[in-house]
Amino acid sequence: MSQKKTELLANQQQDVTRYQDSTSLGRDTLSDNNRQAQLVSLPVKNEHILLFELSVGGHYPEYISHLISYFCEHCGDDTAKYLTIVLSPEFKQRHQEVMALAASYSCDRLKIITISDAELAGLASFSNGLKRNLRAWQEFELIKQYAISLKASQIFLPYFDTRQIPILLGSKLPCACSGIYFRPSFHYVDFPGYVSTWKSKLQHLREKLTLTKVLKNPQVKTLFCLDSLAIAPINSLSKTSKAVYLPDPVKVVPQTNFDREHLKQKLGIESDRKIFLLFGDLSPRKGIKKLLAAIPLISQEQQQKLCFLLVGSMSPRVKQQFEPTVKQLAKTCSSQIILHDDYIPEADIPGYFELADFVLAIYQNHVGMSGILNRAAMAEKPVLATNYGLMGEVTRRYQLGLAVDARNPQEIAWGITELIKQKKEAICDLNLMQKFVQNNSPEEFAALIFNNI
Repeated sequence: MSQKKTELLANQQQDVTRYQDSTSLGRDTLSDNNRQAQLVSLPVKNEHILLFELSVGGHYPEYISHLISYFCEHCGDDTAKYLTIVLSPEFKQRHQEVMALAASYSCDRLKIITISDAELAGLASFSNGLKRNLRAWQEFELIKQYAISLKASQIFLPYFDTRQIPILLGSKLPCACSGIYFRPSFHYVDFPGYVSTWKSKLQHLREKLTLTKVLKNPQVKTLFCLDSLAIAPINSLSKTSKAVYLPDPVKVVPQTNFDREHLKQKLGIESDRKIFLLFGDLSPRKGIKKLLAAIPLISQEQQQKLCFLLVGSMSPRVKQQFEPTVKQLAKTCSSQIILHDDYIPEADIPGYFELADFVLAIYQNHVGMSGILNRAAMAEKPVLATNYGLMGEVTRRYQLGLAVDARNPQEIAWGITELIKQKKEAICDLNLMQKFVQNNSPEEFAALIFNNI
């Protein structure tokens, strides 16, 4: 081994020791007095990536898991890279599987810390638009503080959308940043059947003006986007190539021990029912209100064949709003309606898609992609999806099922009836489904991020 390489490895080992001493994997109780002392201080010569995300649910646990695995398996000592992930205290409590994954690698270059309880308590709520905007600024200030304390050389933000305004209005970060932009919509005007309104035109104009200025900011390095059809339009705004397509990852989990009948019995699903699954954060944006309005519009003959399985977390406010309707429909309709209000661990999620005959993706005016389409395709289950925006376009292009106007209960009722009448082969193309899944691998997702930040 050359003397130069020996010295390089020795220096890297010293950095690892410093890094290991300064913080511990998964620590979430750093006191305010000791926090600054225990945050990492690395020489500028090393590449130190800061991933900052305070969201707890949705796809973030899965995304972070993929990034942890890829970093520990591919960013070894010879890369001189460090990754510090800053999360909410609730994340660690709720997602023990992510913490266990990180610990299993025993990777000295990976650390997970959480913001303090005091910092979390100081953030505004999401109760209205004014408070959400205030919180966006507050979180941006936290990102800056942690980046400075950690001497980060790169910042990666799994959710970039709300970070745009501080950047747009001149707030500076201590280093370059990249992130995932979830909600491009100005290019929807090019999709078949799209109908513009004055509100959408105003939104698209605002979006283009914001993106143009943000992308021209030298601190913004890469803007990842889950919408492949948005990349060229976004890059054309600023005449750059900063926008990069990012596949929405699907982890193939073998269901060798999956017992369909056991899960059916556990949930109380009656035999010979066709199961329509509505999965995830059970909120109005998922179309639950429209679904409940559509069920009585289905013929009594067809209702007798159906079970609507609503699975996922529901806030107390939303539950109070919809649970009475669910109970009333259970009395007046022949369909079985099951509300399973619970957090579902990542390892258990594929089982629900295997159980279902059909998957509902009837989002209300949803902008961007949804992992529900990926999971349904992986399980080879036809979807009833919104025809709006990217989700409608993906459903049509990959023949994942039927796309309807999800704002209209009558169209939802028609789509449900059509799905149970038709053979799967008449509605879906299984080859295109598999191609869709293969195009969204976790390895490619993580590699693209680490290779472009």
